[in-house]
Amino acid sequence: MKRRQFVATLAALFALHRAAAAAPADPVKIDKIVLKPDEWKKRLSPAQYAVLREEGTERAGSSPLDREKRKGTFVCAGCDLPLFTSEMKYDSGTGWPSFFTFIPDRLATRTDFKLILPRTEYHCARCGGHQGHVFDDGPKPTGKRYCNNGVALKFIPS
Repeated sequence: MKRRQFVATLAALFALHRAAAAAPADPVKIDKIVLKPDEWKKRLSPAQYAVLREEGTERAGSSPLDREKRKGTFVCAGCDLPLFTSEMKYDSGTGWPSFFTFIPDRLATRTDFKLILPRTEYHCARCGGHQGHVFDDGPKPTGKRYCNNGVALKFIPS
């Protein structure tokens, strides 16, 4: 490697390091909610508890939120954290409310092996409540389908 190329590479790495250090580590501070199972059971309906706390799945076509067309915000049924806006929703034809993106920093993911093949499960960043799974068959611009259990959400009209 030539000296000039080495110095340029070193300078670029130094600049990247400084830029990363200057960026805020957590741009949106979300305080976590941690409750005991008995407290969650008092707060949630049995159906909500089964999905949000036990990672269940509601029956396709059972949620009125799949057909919700009004302007507004979809919030976590466990803690009211806004997760999606109506502009992010689309009709995937699956029978579950589906979104092509989410409000930044509001969801966390992990790999789920419950059906043997790995899937990406997502949950609320505040309370950890299971919301659904994300698939790579959604519309542009993201190509993602956040397939949500309707019982895990509440809709707040604008």
